Amino acid sequence: MPHHQYVLTLSCPDRVGITAAVTTFLFENGQNVLDAQQYNDIESGHFFMRVVFNAADRVVPLAELRNGFSAVAVKFTMGWHMRDRSTRRRVMLLVSQSDHCLADILYRWRIDELQMIPTAIVSNHPRETFSGFDFGEIPFYHLPVTKDTRRQQEAAITALIAQTKTDLVVLARYMQILSDEMAGRLAGRCINIHHSFLPGFKGARPYHQAFDRGVKLIGATAHYVTSTLDEGPIIDQDVERISHRDTPADLVRKGRDIERRVLARAMHYHLDDRVILNGRKTVVFVD
Repeated sequence: MPHHQYVLTLSCPDRVGITAAVTTFLFENGQNVLDAQQYNDIESGHFFMRVVFNAADRVVPLAELRNGFSAVAVKFTMGWHMRDRSTRRRVMLLVSQSDHCLADILYRWRIDELQMIPTAIVSNHPRETFSGFDFGEIPFYHLPVTKDTRRQQEAAITALIAQTKTDLVVLARYMQILSDEMAGRLAGRCINIHHSFLPGFKGARPYHQAFDRGVKLIGATAHYVTSTLDEGPIIDQDVERISHRDTPADLVRKGRDIERRVLARAMHYHLDDRVILNGRKTVVFVD
């Protein structure tokens, strides 16, 4: 990216003058707006904005920009974040036996479609489960878990997150329910992929349940993890039409494809600062 780009995201109670204050600050600090998106949520009365900018006629250090913008943020009671786009976020991948999402994420990372730094791959199954994978230099951790050892296992994951300075945790078909405490610690920085267009069929063999009910659409949902199971703020969803000719195996095959692309989009949106929490929902500034 030329000219060293920065991205600013913000949300605050809506009032007159927010956009003018943001753009005036950037102009007065020698910055040029490259892309700007905004949204006024009439229902909640909140304003959301994402701005990508770079230096127009003088280079200002990021710390100086942040320090200067804090006065604008205080005036409008903003929740905000300003980041250098060249700084890649550190991502930990949790996975169980289903490896299709993991394979897709690693492929997209290797071709630089998902711009991130993988910090670790963590699984409740041994390394042999993924014998066909070349993880390269990404560390792999086998952390088995039972009902009696969940607290200790989550403590080990938490320690790894801190040790590796992980910014985002992705449950890439990690088939374990996080405790309320773990979900709370990871609020806003843990993404899960759910095997249905929520709300949907819960429990085991969801595609077989869908087959038995004769559904005409299957889908997948990527959302932030909260203590309420599968009800966190939704980032992305997709569906695919099916027919009476499709077998349960067809549904599983098509479902894997949907899960891959939905999770990849959700990760991209998060990594590129395109998602802003809005209570139980999200505002997603798609590209």
